[in-house]
Parts: sequence; structure tokens; C-alpha cells
Amino acid sequence: MPGIGQLNEKPLHASLREWYSLPGDEFEVEVDGYVIDIVREDLLLEIQTANLAAMKTKLKNLTRTHPVRVIYPIAQEKWIVKLPKKSGDKPTRRKSPKRGCVDDLFWELVSFPQLLANPNFSMELLLIGEEEVRKHEEGRSWRRRGWVTHERRLLDVRDRRVYDDLACWKEFLPESLTEFTARELADDRGIPTHLAQRIVYCLRAAGVIKMIGKRGRAYMYRPADSCTNNQDCTGSTK
Repeated sequence: MPGIGQLNEKPLHASLREWYSLPGDEFEVEVDGYVIDIVREDLLLEIQTANLAAMKTKLKNLTRTHPVRVIYPIAQEKWIVKLPKKSGDKPTRRKSPKRGCVDDLFWELVSFPQLLANPNFSMELLLIGEEEVRKHEEGRSWRRRGWVTHERRLLDVRDRRVYDDLACWKEFLPESLTEFTARELADDRGIPTHLAQRIVYCLRAAGVIKMIGKRGRAYMYRPADSCTNNQDCTGSTK
């Protein structure tokens, strides 16, 4: 008989749990009033395929007394499958031009950046290939002309990265710059400036970087461990 929550489990979540599982793991275990996807010895593993903000309270409470790892997939390659609108039609399948990257994680992390500094919190990012299955519902999603996401399916896992301490998050800092603005970070990583601003916000909240002043109207940042007592690394713009 299916465990707690498995009857309503989406295909992508179920496939990732199967892919990630090891012998000895326990599934759908209740811990401190919350149902946990996988319990591996003393580590609680939560698979979240979208909307990390929905986990904010759960993670805050659990990390007080338990090590928790969030497993989050980003579609590096996506195929769009449209189900037939009417009987007799055939489904269509095309490759999406959009390609996800590790930086996309920060669209979601802005919900709880302080958790990055919690020693009980870690993240595992999976870069995957997936199918997004859409069906047509009249009157829904005017931007997609009635096409809504029905389910997501795992094709394969391309890469996995674990972020389990503050040093790991330095991966997102520019290697060639000791001081930088959000715009310079965006140029260095080849991402939009508004995404770089989210990275800066999260890493500053976690204590990975510090604000050291301004260059013109732009705030300047530096890795926190490179600041000295003679430098203003408190967020002041004097």
C-alpha cells in the first residue's frame, strides 16, 4: 500500500526519489510533525521540485535539531510535450530553447538565504533532462493560450552538486575580481543582472560576502574572509 503522500506524488518527484535512494533508506517518515521524503541514518532528505518558499517554516523548524538536505532539480535540457486537445489528435514534442544552469537556484533561495549559514542545512542541486507535459484547459494560462503544465518527467540526471558549508557557496563569486558589483558578477557569470542581484542578496545574508562601499551608485562587495579590521565590511557606505 502506498505510504503517506505517495498517492498524490508527481512523476518527477517519484523518479528522483527512486534515483536518489540507497539501501537502508526509510521513506515518508514523520519527524517532529513533518513527513520527510527520505531518512538516511540521521540525515533528513527533502526532494523539492519547485517553490522552495513553501518549505521555509518546515526547514527552519527541522534544522534546529536535525541535519536536513534539500534536493532540488534544475532542467538543463527540457522537452515540451503537448497532449492532444481533442480525440484523434496526436501529441507533439519539441525541445525548449531554454537551458537551466546552477545560478537559477537563487531565484528560489531568496526565500531563506540565512539558512545557508546554518550548519544543519545543506543543498544538493541536480541538473537534469526532463519532459514537461502540458494539456489544454480552456480559460487557463492566457500567456500559453490555455496550455498548462500537467506533469514533469525525469529523463536523466546530468550533474549533481552539494553545498554543505559556506565555503561551497564561493563557487558563485567571480574568480578574477577581489571586489565586484552585482553587474560585474552578472558579466562574469554570463547571467542577467537581476539574477546576480539575487545571488548577492543571498550570499550577503549568509555572511559569504560583505558590502564594502559604493562605486558611483552601485554597491561593492568582497568575500567576507578577505575583509580586515581596517576595511569597512559592515554594510556602511561611508
